[in-house]
Amino acid sequence: MQQLTEYALRQLGVRLSPTQLSALSLYERELVDWNTRFNLTAIRDPQEIHVKHFLDSLTCLLAFRDASIGNLVDIGTGAGLPGIPIKIIYPKIHLTLVESVGKKAEFCRHVVNVLDLSGVEVVQQRAETLGQDPAYREQYDWAVARAVAILPVLVEYLLPLVRVGGSMLAMKGESGPAEAHSSDHALRVLGGHLRQLVPVTLPGVAEERYLVVIDKVAATPRGYPRKVGIPAKRPLR
Repeated sequence: MQQLTEYALRQLGVRLSPTQLSALSLYERELVDWNTRFNLTAIRDPQEIHVKHFLDSLTCLLAFRDASIGNLVDIGTGAGLPGIPIKIIYPKIHLTLVESVGKKAEFCRHVVNVLDLSGVEVVQQRAETLGQDPAYREQYDWAVARAVAILPVLVEYLLPLVRVGGSMLAMKGESGPAEAHSSDHALRVLGGHLRQLVPVTLPGVAEERYLVVIDKVAATPRGYPRKVGIPAKRPLR
């Protein structure tokens, strides 16, 4: 965990406490163990887990600076990334983990229980369905997603869940700037405004990475998100 500790302090200004490091170590152990039985993630080497999962998740803090995070929803969370590492750093937030694949949602519930995390809800559901549910629609300060879909599709998944005045964060690779440019129409339709692209570097990772930060400036029309599968088949362009 030494590289994780040093990077968090140097690049993010976060000094990881012994309690937080212990939680991340336990999370890593459970992830490795479950991966022997279920295909939760292609990354299985402990050092790569530290960098490509934990450090990558914690780069979200670069977008959260000085922001109020009362509640956060993580769409397509998979094995709980980036939501659970964020929750470990910000224990007071209310976190909703959304995952449509049963075994991955089950793993998230298991880890939340093992780490004794309070204020975490795991929902096995598609984003399109959740975005039309009054209990979740426009209820969140932040919506985040990592490696889920191209940005014009992702904004239709995330923005309906964000309150006006809140923000969404898409974690992207080198295609981030091009995807942001191609999302102008989707943002206008769904009530979003591109705030910034934050470049991110990870130790030992050559690929460029970006945090795409989009503010919710107007209510999303009731017809969005469209029915399950339609956003991916017919992206707003």
